[in-house]
Amino acid sequence: MSGHQLSSLAWAVVFIAVFLWSAIAPHDYFTWALEVAPAVIGALLLLVTRHQFPLTPLLSVLILIHCIVLMVGGHYTYAEVPLFENLWGSERNNYDKLGHFFQGFVPALLAREILLRRQVVKPGCWLALFVVSLCLAFSAFYELLEWWVALATGENAEAFLGTQGYEWDTQSDMGWALLGAISCLLLLSRWHNRQLTHFI
Repeated sequence: MSGHQLSSLAWAVVFIAVFLWSAIAPHDYFTWALEVAPAVIGALLLLVTRHQFPLTPLLSVLILIHCIVLMVGGHYTYAEVPLFENLWGSERNNYDKLGHFFQGFVPALLAREILLRRQVVKPGCWLALFVVSLCLAFSAFYELLEWWVALATGENAEAFLGTQGYEWDTQSDMGWALLGAISCLLLLSRWHNRQLTHFI
């Protein structure tokens, strides 16, 4: 078994283990299904495209971490993750902010990888602008999706929204996604470039 196959197997084992833990007696299965669905869809897309478009190891690991964040949030709901209760004296549970940070951080690397490997944009300022814009667009679309779910399901979607009474929650979520996207580009671009040399 090759190193790539071993890493793929390890990825799958961790994903399945966390998924099964997340599915055992979650806060409620409706919220769990809404929160975990993006992780499952992402894993299926990786499975389908693993031969035609294998991802860099850095991106693969970050996607797995993002999936874990989603599945933990699905198990407890984003407003009730134990480790984030009263963290640093905050009156609200801020696990949702971690989730939205990752919603910018990981898609930024994914967008960067696709744009560079498909030679849509050359490295430089335009690449950064495209990546950040795509991440903000995705974050805004997700907020719209949350709104549509809330309209369709009424009070059942309160745990999915995770606003915890904060009137600027939507804007704050998009702000954290923006911070995540910018942080990813500043922290990981050089590391990512070194791995991309094996794919471009």
